[in-house]
Amino acid sequence: MRGWLKLLTLVQTMVTAGTLCASAAAAEVTLRLIGAHAVPSGTLHDGVEFGGISGIDRLADGRFVAISDDRGGERGAPRFYRMALDVDARGVHGVRILGHTFMQRPEGQGFAADQRTVDPEDIRVGPNGHLYWSSEGIWSLIPSRRQQPFVREMRPDGSHVREFSLPPAYRLVDNATTGGRDNKLLEALALSPDGATLYVANEDALIQDGPVATQDRGSRLRVTALDTASGSVTGQYAYDLPPIPAMGLSRIPASSDNGLTALLGWSDNSFIAVERAYVPGAGNTIRLVHTSIRPGLTTDVQTVERLADAAVVPMTRELLLELPPVFQGVYMDNIEGISWGPTLDNGHRTLVLVADNNFSQRQRNLFIVFEVHVPPATH
Repeated sequence: MRGWLKLLTLVQTMVTAGTLCASAAAAEVTLRLIGAHAVPSGTLHDGVEFGGISGIDRLADGRFVAISDDRGGERGAPRFYRMALDVDARGVHGVRILGHTFMQRPEGQGFAADQRTVDPEDIRVGPNGHLYWSSEGIWSLIPSRRQQPFVREMRPDGSHVREFSLPPAYRLVDNATTGGRDNKLLEALALSPDGATLYVANEDALIQDGPVATQDRGSRLRVTALDTASGSVTGQYAYDLPPIPAMGLSRIPASSDNGLTALLGWSDNSFIAVERAYVPGAGNTIRLVHTSIRPGLTTDVQTVERLADAAVVPMTRELLLELPPVFQGVYMDNIEGISWGPTLDNGHRTLVLVADNNFSQRQRNLFIVFEVHVPPATH
């Protein structure tokens, strides 16, 4: 309905908004915006407000799970939803909330509904039907109130299975000289297609790895590979986040930001990354990026203490699609989740993006769907 967007050869650093660029792995791929659907802020399901959707993934039965970043003490206890999307080649016709499930602590109790104890950010469905989820932790000046980030596995009923081992560099220490930054930690999870490796990434630089992204400079992040069988770290790689797009302004407010908010497995070593930039007064720019770990070339940075000036080879980064604040009639919002969607009648896969409304009446629970066409030669 809105026409196909062709992936072109990457020949310049900056491209016109809405233009697609190709990587070797994604050459000749085309995307078509099917449509968008918003669930209004304030919508209740069984008496609990729906919102804060920060991650989404597709279940084996074709339905979806979507995790809320309600930390407790906001709209209820930390939870995830089961949902259905009504999508065909003509559009996105609706989103149905089927149910919600409260996550549980390792000890078996639910998380508190009246205090902040966890910050859920992403969710992935494992081959066995279990769910992987991440929390970027809760910063506090009072050590006893500080909650460390984690990646865990749970059953579909929310009960705890195990916690993965994470590098100590991710820990919240003092929010000033070393460790993770408040609200800038484990935002993105990706599962390799074979289910053997789970990848987790921080949203913006760890303090020891350099400053956060600004209009004038980018930021260097860490993408950590976790073995799903043993739960241990098998590798870690640098990802270079670009500067914040100015959106036509000569200078942007200091409160502007850019972050890696989601990763989706494309192959065992490559991903679609979601970079979400926000400039107050201008809106959101969303970049979909093809990024890959090249075996033998991309540096394993597990032993690199500080990334900012380190001589390392980062993951590849090539722009696929830039979505400006208004893209083909769709107003962008705080996109934080990405998932493969249903396969259309013509055999093409779909790609689902979801926005976190921050439980704000000024924002939307927005779902955006693209049709993806991959010629046989690029499979």
